[in-house]
Amino acid sequence: MKKRILSLLATCAMMFGLAVLTPATAVAAPYCGIYWGSLPESASGMSSAQIENLRTGRHACFDRLVVDLEGDVSGYSVEYVHRVTELGSGFSVPLSGGADLAILVQAPAHDSDFRATYAPRNRTQAVDVDGYRTFRQVAFTGSFEGQTLIGLGVRARLPMRVFTLDGPGDGSRLVIDVAHRW
Repeated sequence: MKKRILSLLATCAMMFGLAVLTPATAVAAPYCGIYWGSLPESASGMSSAQIENLRTGRHACFDRLVVDLEGDVSGYSVEYVHRVTELGSGFSVPLSGGADLAILVQAPAHDSDFRATYAPRNRTQAVDVDGYRTFRQVAFTGSFEGQTLIGLGVRARLPMRVFTLDGPGDGSRLVIDVAHRW
């Protein structure tokens, strides 16, 4: 009986010690060190730059969409929406995936003479994203009044980040990364 009491006391002391050393709430490490959220991201300003290209890339922790511009990108808005709608007409743009990102760039996809600077062969599949973990579809909806709208269908509403880069040359790039998971 005495051994049982001593054993019980030793177990209680050990449990108390572990409780003191262990934090009350364990916080899971972020996926790939990503601390992004899914709220809208934007910068204000119109640009005289023109969109020249859309391209994508696959990374270990996220998929990336790059909008190449000739000139400096000034304004943009990237946000999850219930449905992407075309500028001017308001027509719905159906996108594959569980969530839609509307990417509005404050720059046209044409020059001052209204010659296209970017015109994909297939606007609904502007970039091939077959085999991507997060991206499902990239749709180029067109330009209207100096703005260009791109619809990005993704697997689900996942963390994203948006930033700009200078170059190459006098150009710039708008970069949208969407994580593979939370």
